[in-house]
Amino acid sequence: MELPNSPLGLSFSVFAPRFDRRPGPLENEAETIGFSAASAAEVLERVLVDALWTGGFVAHCPIEQREPAGIGIGVDQDVHLRNCVIVMLGRCSFAESYGVSKRSYRHDRIREGLNVTEEMLSPDSVARQLSEQISLAKAFVVIAKESNNLQFAWELSAQIRNSQILLSNAALRRTPLTTTEAETAIRDMALLLFQAQQLHYDSSTMIMRLKARIQGLEEQMNSVSEKSSKYGQIAAEEIPKSLYCLGISLTTEWFRNSNIQQELKEKKQIAAKLSDNNLYHFCVFSDNILATSVVVNSTSLNSKNPDTVVFHLVTDEVNYAAMKAWFSLNSFNGVTVDVQKFEDFTWLNASYVPVLKQLQDSDTQNYYFSGNNDNGKTPIKFRNPKYLSMLNHLRFYIPEVFPVLKKLVFLDDDVVVQKDLSALFSKDLNGNVNGAVETCMETFHRYHKYLNYSHPLIRAHFDPDACGWAFGMNVFDLVEWRKRNVTGIYHYWQEKNVDRTLWKLGTLPPGLLTFYGLTEPLDPMWHVLGLGYTNVDQQLIEKGAVLHYNGNSKPWLKIGMEKYKPLWDKYIDYGHPLLQQCNVH
Repeated sequence: MELPNSPLGLSFSVFAPRFDRRPGPLENEAETIGFSAASAAEVLERVLVDALWTGGFVAHCPIEQREPAGIGIGVDQDVHLRNCVIVMLGRCSFAESYGVSKRSYRHDRIREGLNVTEEMLSPDSVARQLSEQISLAKAFVVIAKESNNLQFAWELSAQIRNSQILLSNAALRRTPLTTTEAETAIRDMALLLFQAQQLHYDSSTMIMRLKARIQGLEEQMNSVSEKSSKYGQIAAEEIPKSLYCLGISLTTEWFRNSNIQQELKEKKQIAAKLSDNNLYHFCVFSDNILATSVVVNSTSLNSKNPDTVVFHLVTDEVNYAAMKAWFSLNSFNGVTVDVQKFEDFTWLNASYVPVLKQLQDSDTQNYYFSGNNDNGKTPIKFRNPKYLSMLNHLRFYIPEVFPVLKKLVFLDDDVVVQKDLSALFSKDLNGNVNGAVETCMETFHRYHKYLNYSHPLIRAHFDPDACGWAFGMNVFDLVEWRKRNVTGIYHYWQEKNVDRTLWKLGTLPPGLLTFYGLTEPLDPMWHVLGLGYTNVDQQLIEKGAVLHYNGNSKPWLKIGMEKYKPLWDKYIDYGHPLLQQCNVH
């Protein structure tokens, strides 16, 4: 570190390794009193002088400069320290520290200094008294600043500086401080310390102040965390302008272009495939056109026999025309795609579906749609209306939606398929209904995390340490489903939770209850989770058959995790005219 010339005419190149020593009187002076860049050399020089009190230092000059080296600092005219390396030492000698043999060098002149250890241990040491006052005063400076008493903090800092100058001068002349020369400094510092005590700058007061400060910071942190959660949830639920534009453009195209609607007449040709149990049937329930397109496209491109793959898509009435238009305008490597809207399911009504019945309840409406309910005690994520969406709960009615199918793979719209999934249809579920990847590698994903075990119904029927599993890629045996009346089990628990005392959030908790004892674990490589909220092992990503962007950071949002977006982007043709028109990128 090069510094400007000091008042004593020295320029320093300093090397200061770590070593065990007592803090010197001038240590951290710059931090306490502050100094300008112009006086940096002066402060450093005083700090180096202070090292004499803690074991001395050695100045090394390059041999080729023909300059002597020794113990001292600018006090001997024939010792030149320009461009030298000043090495701080502890209480051991130079030879002991660096393993140098104890022999005399022609250019070395070692001079005796003050025995600092004896001086500081002496009960009559004035230097020790000053050092102790300085240490206490530094603590009071911090407390004074915390109390916003800046004038008193400045007075303490000034007196600390005066006391440190006395210690520096004593170090330079290598003689102990006398009572006479230090009396004024000790008395002035004592008066300031007494004044600090009168201001209650003691340990107990400081502890109380710190506790109050910590409490205030915790309240600020909680407030910021709550706001962050709310804004994050809003960002996660927003519809990007580009996707909104795409939906509008496709809807317009559907009603304007008669050629697209001509595709409906060809539905008779694919009707046989929709009910053929020898084919591989997949279903997606979504109102997101682009995300659903990625699911279908990635499945088709990674399928060994895409012409044997059938996709059953269910959306809502708002997005039905746009979804139909998109999958009519684009081909997916021979995959059969059928689009329906759940409003056409006449059996899906409030007399049969508990969720629809609960939506008619005023308390439920207030809970999910009123911004002033329960004074914000319930986190916003628990009150998201999407959890009452039929597109979310339709997964519990799959046998009714597809009455002739026997086996089916359910996919969420936030997944990417990387492998051929045909082997899933030959998996033996051992009499179970649901084939899923378990997520209980950590305690976070066990039943007690999702359910309220203070409720007697939950406590009586479910093991709190039972292993959780994930929706997003599930194999359903619909024959067993109908035989076990799984939808009826779901209805029972959904009705019991009308007051939201069994669980708070989403469709996974009722799924855990509904399929309890009816779930067959699958190899974890079939379904890799976490790409929407955490870091995932790269090896798992490479081996995973289905990658799931569960979490708020969906790949089509600005808040999506950038490093995982390419895995999703590669299944989108950004050169498509409609995508370019809507600035989808």
